[in-house]
Amino acid sequence: MTTQPTKTRRQRDPRLDFFRGVAMLIIFVAHVPQNHWSNFIPARFGFSDAAEMFVFCSGFAAAIAFGGTFIKAGFWHGTGRVLYRIWQLYTAHILIFLLIAGLMLAGNATFAEPDYIGRLNLHFFFNETPKALLGLLTLTYVPNYFDIMPMYMGALLMIPVFMALARLDPRLAILFSISVYCLNWIHDGGLPAHPDHAHIEWFFNPFGWQLVFFTGFAISRGWLTPPPFNRTLMAACTIFVVAAAPVSHWWFFVGYQDSLPFLADWRELTLPWRAKTDYGILRFIHFLALAYIVVNLVRGREHLLLHKAFHPIRTVGQQALPVFLLNMWLAQLGGMVLDQLGRSQATWALVNLSGLAIVVLFAYLVTAIKKEWWRAAIETRAAASSERSSPASPVLSPAE
Repeated sequence: MTTQPTKTRRQRDPRLDFFRGVAMLIIFVAHVPQNHWSNFIPARFGFSDAAEMFVFCSGFAAAIAFGGTFIKAGFWHGTGRVLYRIWQLYTAHILIFLLIAGLMLAGNATFAEPDYIGRLNLHFFFNETPKALLGLLTLTYVPNYFDIMPMYMGALLMIPVFMALARLDPRLAILFSISVYCLNWIHDGGLPAHPDHAHIEWFFNPFGWQLVFFTGFAISRGWLTPPPFNRTLMAACTIFVVAAAPVSHWWFFVGYQDSLPFLADWRELTLPWRAKTDYGILRFIHFLALAYIVVNLVRGREHLLLHKAFHPIRTVGQQALPVFLLNMWLAQLGGMVLDQLGRSQATWALVNLSGLAIVVLFAYLVTAIKKEWWRAAIETRAAASSERSSPASPVLSPAE
């Protein structure tokens, strides 16, 4: 008797789900307007922020989702999967824009102030709707709040080229990513974000941000191997991360401009190298240093991330896309609540804690929907109905 081979399912890396979940929770806090809690997110203590974490993890996950298809099914099947994912992201981008624009319109209609449409700089959309709608559909109108999804689509669009080069040699794929990044800096590349203003570009330039995306992709595919633990390298990364904090954001300088002028000068000097739009190299180095520290702190303790206490965060990370879309809408609603209740420690706590709880519950709901929880109820009722409809078995006497 021969047994059929069983298909083994790749076990999810708890680090991927955990840190994607952390990024999603930070993104909610960061996007609530005038949120005091956002002064304490990682972005306030370094060049990189939750965006790097999200894009790196997205690249890592994309290698798992699409890399195998390219290898096992062929180039065109893999490309088809990538294009289908881009279509999903595109429709999600259009939908969340319209939902948030509708929320801003409702806010202006309901409250005398503030001007919610102006807060997100959406007057162009409402004043010149035909031109703005065409720009929205062609991704030539990308207001700042709605820019990370187009960047993600741009990075995904490069995957077929990345995989085609990797078939020849993975080093060519890595060289491609580095070359695109360097050429973007040399030629000041960018994509138009406003139909009436050619100088306004996508806030997240995909030609720059693809570097961190494909770093995660290459590590996931095994084409790049992170350096092993080294005390000297660990110390260097720690020193760099600590030294970056005082020059990362303006609020570190309150009261120190006169006594520490060299820090202000260095902050001004490094501005292009830590710019977010074209993805300044200091952001990339800071993220790599921070990732090296965290990975080595977690190494050998990955099982701790599987503890039930972290299950809500991992669940959020597993549903990153729908959670991200909810974050964008919910953060603006939270800002409206703060506008009406006033901003105090109590209201900040109310909005942030309530919002984070809603995000977690939403992630559980999406998980349940994807698992099609109703099928168990259907099967249970079908089994019960079958038992009721089947005739009773005859009881035989001992003589028979």
